[in-house]
Amino acid sequence: MEISNGNIQFTLEIDEKFKSVADQLSKDIEKEILELQGVNSVSIILTAHKSLTAKQETEIIDEKRIPGIDKIIAVASGKGGVGKSTTSINLAISIKNLGFNVGILDADIYGPSIPKLVGSTQKPQSDGKMLIPIEAFGLQVMSIGFLVAEESPTIWRGPMVISAFTQLLTQVAWKNLDYLIIDLPPGTGDIQLSLSQKANVSGSVIVSTPQDLALIDARKGLNMFRKVDIPVLGIIENMSYFICPSCNEQTNIFGNGGAKKEAEKLGVDFLGAIPLDTEIRLTSDQGKPITETNINTPQSEQYKLIAQNIVSKVSNIKTSGPKIIID
Repeated sequence: MEISNGNIQFTLEIDEKFKSVADQLSKDIEKEILELQGVNSVSIILTAHKSLTAKQETEIIDEKRIPGIDKIIAVASGKGGVGKSTTSINLAISIKNLGFNVGILDADIYGPSIPKLVGSTQKPQSDGKMLIPIEAFGLQVMSIGFLVAEESPTIWRGPMVISAFTQLLTQVAWKNLDYLIIDLPPGTGDIQLSLSQKANVSGSVIVSTPQDLALIDARKGLNMFRKVDIPVLGIIENMSYFICPSCNEQTNIFGNGGAKKEAEKLGVDFLGAIPLDTEIRLTSDQGKPITETNINTPQSEQYKLIAQNIVSKVSNIKTSGPKIIID
């Protein structure tokens, strides 16, 4: 439930067999709430949980299982420019450094960043049926950026984008991955919805800067995952603070602690804070992520702590049955 300036929004989950009375139920609840003092508006999102047998749930999970992948973690942001791709690659390497087999999929068809971050322009090979992922830093990597020229714009409509993403997800020969990290494009569009429909996603991570403008969009991204029944593992605050290399003084350029407060407000975990750091920026631009080249730095240690937190949370999640949104 979200309450802001007299405006109330919440999701109401009912059993699917009562779907026929859902509209009236929503109207009755809205009427009651509007009579409360200080309430200006009410927005109710109705969802229904399908009652499935254990066999049906297993069939759905198996149908959405991608060969060669055990668990999928989606890394998302409500808006661009918050350092989501840099966070994704460093989390992937950090989880790999914990002893797991890890892959990373760049799901941003319009603006792929992962090839630059891993310092590779290598073209993927094919076995005749499937693309072979690129190897970088012990990761299996795939991106549309390996298949098109860096300066070439992707001028595609939605269906073509969804088709390209589906191929990158399901027609790649992922091999014995414990985790696939998916670096999603910003926002809450076609790619995010397609992912929820085509894959059994173990959990999602929201990346945001501390400023209010970014947090507004981060909240939208988080609520989207809740609506499609993908577990939200928590929020990472990127560019949380800046430590002056000369005087060692901390400056909160974008504010500080906003993502932690938002996590508490929304009832999800705060996974950790990453500084606005020159070394992170330099290593990213060079295609040599800091968690691979400077593993003992405080920055790498922070990524490691967040990775440990994510792995721990994913191992304790039981995937629930699918939900439907009632129009």
